[in-house]
Amino acid sequence: MRQYLAVLPDQKLRWGRGGTEMGKKMRAAVEKLEPRAYALREAVEAVKRSAFTKFDESVDLALRLGVDPKRADQMVRGTTSLPHGTGKKVRVLVFAKGEKEQEARQAGADYVGSDDLMEKIKGGWLDFDCAISTPDLMAAVGKLGKALGPRGLMPNPKTGTVTFDVGKAVSEIRKGRVEYKVEKAGIIQVPVGKVSFQPEQLYDNAAAVLEAVIKAKPASCKGRYLMSATLSSTMGPGVKLDAIALAKEWS
Repeated sequence: MRQYLAVLPDQKLRWGRGGTEMGKKMRAAVEKLEPRAYALREAVEAVKRSAFTKFDESVDLALRLGVDPKRADQMVRGTTSLPHGTGKKVRVLVFAKGEKEQEARQAGADYVGSDDLMEKIKGGWLDFDCAISTPDLMAAVGKLGKALGPRGLMPNPKTGTVTFDVGKAVSEIRKGRVEYKVEKAGIIQVPVGKVSFQPEQLYDNAAAVLEAVIKAKPASCKGRYLMSATLSSTMGPGVKLDAIALAKEWS
């Protein structure tokens, strides 16, 4: 979750992460927010209003779930497509041979190959954002686990990145498919666009993520599922969302 939440009391507005004093711009941004939970549409406006850097910041949605990620039956993971994309160019690598290699190239993959790419990765090369593999190459790709796993780059059937339909997979990622996965603390964080996006675009993208995550509620999860939610830009303050209202709307 972001460090600076809309609900911070006034007396704490001076302080940021680790007890360090907030910069003037951050303090001014936080003071633009009201100490309450926001509806999604107004939260989008608040994030755009409080962004203060010169570059086009990413906008992230962070969700805290009432699950225990250590339990296999409460792992929340999947993919969803953002209607308006992420606003970021995604470098796609595909492990494939023969006809599937050609299919991946035609779909617009940035890097396509098999043994040659595996050797480069073993040498420390990781200049890509997403990896796809045909099932027949996964035995070899699996040996790259130490390099790909910690960075979330290992192809996985659950996220549609282990498939023979490589053309479709590349196309979907290009169009804005994003992956979500609950972390140890029960938090999911997903990019939903850029500050330069129109409010309606950010709303549609965030709504797509919320719908997917809420529908992915594990059957073994009892009680409240969506504990809290925050929308924020890369450098801006977090805007607290009304988690109860969100859960009702997208359940």
